[in-house]
Amino acid sequence: MADIAAPAVNLPPSPAPMSAAELSKRGQIAQTAKDFESSFLSVMLGSMFKDVNISEPFGGGHGEDAFKSFMTEAMAKQVVKSGGLGISDDVAKEMLKLQGLS
Repeated sequence: MADIAAPAVNLPPSPAPMSAAELSKRGQIAQTAKDFESSFLSVMLGSMFKDVNISEPFGGGHGEDAFKSFMTEAMAKQVVKSGGLGISDDVAKEMLKLQGLS
């Protein structure tokens, strides 16, 4: 029985292991990008709901505008949490480039 050699596999060189500081920086960048997308969406939703009369559930009054802003902020965070619009991915890539971590 002849020995059959396995074909050589050309694997790309493995990237250098990241330091704890670099992993931390990448995590901070990802979180900042998500926060940016959430803020952007909150402002966008706020302008959408600016003239919407939602006095039925809240009963109107002075606090209604505050609750509108809380609602739009919560909606924006949920959209980002469930995948977002993709803005945070692009922002994170650009931030990584600026930090020399791309």
